[in-house]
Amino acid sequence: MVPPHNARLSSTKTPSRRGWTVPSLHALANPARFLKLARPLTPALLWAGVALLAVGLWGALFRIPPDYLQGETVRILHIHVPTATLGMGGWTGIALSSIVFLVWRHPLAMIAARAIALPGAVFAGLCLVTGSIWGRPTWGTWWQWDGRLTSMLLLFFVYLGFMALTRADAERGGDGRIPALYGVAGSVLLPIIRYSVVWWNTLHQGQSISLTGGSSIDGSILWPLPFTLLGFSLIFAAVVLMRMRTLLATAKAEARMRRMAL
Repeated sequence: MVPPHNARLSSTKTPSRRGWTVPSLHALANPARFLKLARPLTPALLWAGVALLAVGLWGALFRIPPDYLQGETVRILHIHVPTATLGMGGWTGIALSSIVFLVWRHPLAMIAARAIALPGAVFAGLCLVTGSIWGRPTWGTWWQWDGRLTSMLLLFFVYLGFMALTRADAERGGDGRIPALYGVAGSVLLPIIRYSVVWWNTLHQGQSISLTGGSSIDGSILWPLPFTLLGFSLIFAAVVLMRMRTLLATAKAEARMRRMAL
């Protein structure tokens, strides 16, 4: 006997060969299921990130030796690199969420993109600030209009534009497609930032750390970096989850007010 069509649509789990079930992709995009997962995960990510960041900053500030050329200023490496990575990684998340929204119309996709925008802009701004602080004693100037710095500044402004566009789209009752297209288009900056030191002769140094080519930085200076990078990443994820929960709660409250008004 063939089950009714609506019964098949309402199923959120798929059978496996061993008899147990796993949630489908659409089930994971369900707001109620997301909130059930996000509530305990948010504090776990936050406090794990704080602990790792504390270890990394302790090592960066008090344990590593000064660099033979840059002296004590090399310590800012352990903040600058994670903020740069997350500034770019945040927009990668926005672009992927925008693609998911445009293709599959998942209900959480644009909420995720909106939630990522503010912490992504903050980390991009911190990258610019720490880079300027690091550059002043190293290069002799606070700012230089070279490829890496200029493209990162453009990404910061693109973040601000995305936040303004999503707010305007929500106020006029838009369906989110225009911000999603903007989110995809803005990703063109990511390879420009990544390869700017290769394509142009810039003041910014080339890539010092590579997953395949190792590192040109001595390990006695570099060891706190994984702690700060992972710590900042977990805090970033916790903030995104908190913002997604807030946006969902706001949308639910607005829908309830509209129903009461009717």
